[in-house]
Amino acid sequence: MKHQEAALVCFSGGQDSTTCLFWAKKHFKRVEAVCFTYGQKHSQEIEIARKIAADAHVPFQLLDVSLISQLAPNSLTDTSIVMDEDKPADSYPNTFVPGRNMVFLTFAAIMARSKGIFHLVTGVSEADFSGYPDCRDTFVRSLNVTLNLAMDEQFVIHTPLMDRDKSEVWELSDELGVFDLIRTQTLTCYNGVPADGCGHCPACKLRREGLEKYLNRKKK
Repeated sequence: MKHQEAALVCFSGGQDSTTCLFWAKKHFKRVEAVCFTYGQKHSQEIEIARKIAADAHVPFQLLDVSLISQLAPNSLTDTSIVMDEDKPADSYPNTFVPGRNMVFLTFAAIMARSKGIFHLVTGVSEADFSGYPDCRDTFVRSLNVTLNLAMDEQFVIHTPLMDRDKSEVWELSDELGVFDLIRTQTLTCYNGVPADGCGHCPACKLRREGLEKYLNRKKK
């Protein structure tokens, strides 16, 4: 990784992508952020992302990919669907938006290429509670190859959180000096409640359990 090179971060204003934003600022001389509106109910995240990027002096761009909300029913974009609070035993939770990360990274790569940027950063993790298929390392590696073939370029997709559980994501934010910012200013909650969130949606449960685990480990 060359410090003088630039990176584009897929940025939502949540815990994971904000941690990745500051990870990128540590490793790259120039960092930009792209945020996506896709019909999500918790759309407040967009303004939170915009503010965090501005405060960090990171150029911010919003892309509209709301077409994705018309393609498959899910509880993040459809207000008529009651959100799963726990993962079903035999399937993904209804918070899964099929193809979302594929679309995000594809559009990010197209935009990055126009800016002469070939490093992409995303906060996906295999340790995510849901096991979403588009958070797996095999998917990211496959898409990386596909993007390179599609545009005849050499993109590198960085996934600094891939092998970290939520407690380790909190630990990384602490190492980067942004623990308090992420705890108080980000929006992870699927119900659109900033900071500690609603406390009962899957994202809030995961965030809180990770925080408690990290703080307990830090005391030892």
